Amino acid sequence: MTDRKHVLLAPLALALALTACTTTDPWTGEPQTSRAAVGAAVGAAAGAAAGAISGDGSRERRKRALIGAGVGALAGAGVGAYMDRQEERLRRDLAETGVSVTRVGDRLVLNMPGNITFATDRAEISAGFHPVLDSVSRVLDEFDRTVIDIAGHTDSTGAADYNQDLSVRRAESVGSYLISRDVDARRIITRGLGETRPAATNETDQGRRMNRRVELVLEPIVES
Repeated sequence: MTDRKHVLLAPLALALALTACTTTDPWTGEPQTSRAAVGAAVGAAAGAAAGAISGDGSRERRKRALIGAGVGALAGAGVGAYMDRQEERLRRDLAETGVSVTRVGDRLVLNMPGNITFATDRAEISAGFHPVLDSVSRVLDEFDRTVIDIAGHTDSTGAADYNQDLSVRRAESVGSYLISRDVDARRIITRGLGETRPAATNETDQGRRMNRRVELVLEPIVES
């Protein structure tokens, strides 16, 4: 795997892991169950030598680095209230866009289906999806005490190496777009997981559509 596949759009790194959770159908507003997971991230820390980092430890290192850089941290009951407000804004602004919002504890997961975000086999964001990402950017810019883990996923159709590269490029495209809309690059990490973290079976058309996605995981920066 090349270094590019682990590229960090900014000089800090984060890794997150999610388990089975309940999502809200973006069209009906009804709860539905899905499984989404994000694996390891690799990057370089600002002011330090570049190196691979992964797992919960890297997430905590990243938070400490952001706090050290002057990004405010949340504490106590303020964490949940902060994420509540961010969730409310995202659900309101993303209603009927095709992007689902999932709450897992104090984390938020935005699931962007590939069919509305990208053309087939392309990594350039579809022009029609720009307004949706603009809405996401405005919320992320306002709620600036969260880290943003962007992971690209594919179905299992085709060669695994090709799927891995496509997932990386799609995640990078989303990250670059958010940065272009003034989201602090230090908060963002991108990575591709290819076909390794399916949200559904790859044996059906519907399952494959669900697997072709980009996920944004938002986690609060919390005082130790």
